[in-house]
Order: sequence, then C-alpha cells, then structure tokens
Amino acid sequence: MNLTKVLAISGKPGLYHLETQTRSGFLATSLADGKRISVGIRNNVSLLSEIAIYTFEKEVPLTEVFTNMKNFEEGKEARISPKSDGATLEEYFSQVLPNYDRDRVYASDIKKIIQWYNLLLAKGFLEEDAQEDTQKS
Repeated sequence: MNLTKVLAISGKPGLYHLETQTRSGFLATSLADGKRISVGIRNNVSLLSEIAIYTFEKEVPLTEVFTNMKNFEEGKEARISPKSDGATLEEYFSQVLPNYDRDRVYASDIKKIIQWYNLLLAKGFLEEDAQEDTQKS
C-alpha cells in the first residue's frame, strides 16, 4: 500500500494523484474522474501517508486504518454507506479501530475515511503487491 503520492486538496472533493511539480505548484490527477488539475502552492494539500487518526494511546497512520478496514471487509468495499447517520458511522468505525478517540474523531472524519477507502480500493491503491505500487509511482 503506497499512499505517498495520493493527495487530499482542501476545497476540492475526492482524492488526487501527484503527477509532477511545476514552478507554481504541481499537477495532479483526480482519482474519481481522471481529470488533471493544476494546484498552486497556496492550496492546503495533505498527503494521505502523513494523515493519522487519534486513538487513546497514539496516532494511527491512515495506511494502518485502511489495512484494518480491508481486513475487516475481506478486501471488499465498506459495508456501510458514507452517507449513514453519525451513530452508524461511529459504530462501524469502532469495529475497524476499537480504541479511536471519540472526542477527537468526528462522524464527518469517518465519512471521509470510508469514501477514501472505497475510492482507493476501486483504483487499486490498497493492494499489497510491490510491483503495482511501483507502477503507480
């Protein structure tokens, strides 16, 4: 699982794959529709490999959360809709990451994680095969 070039861009829906750097920022391709966009240096951008989820003991990297979800779902899409109500999302997430900090991880965060998981799974970014990871880089 290689998420080092997968981006979340503030103000833009979905996830993006970093293509190349430019003088004024970089080019990225939407994982949802394949459209390329130019992202300026002023945009707030997060690498998925740098995002972590709060638990009571430590911060768990998002890659570990996705691995837990993939094992829980036996390699299939999430069994609940990201549009489910907050209580349902929290109950589901407590099965994936039992010790997550309920005061600091909101239902909106869980919704986004489920959406990202489904998209990354569909696009093959959650595969453990090192050969596939190098093809995407």
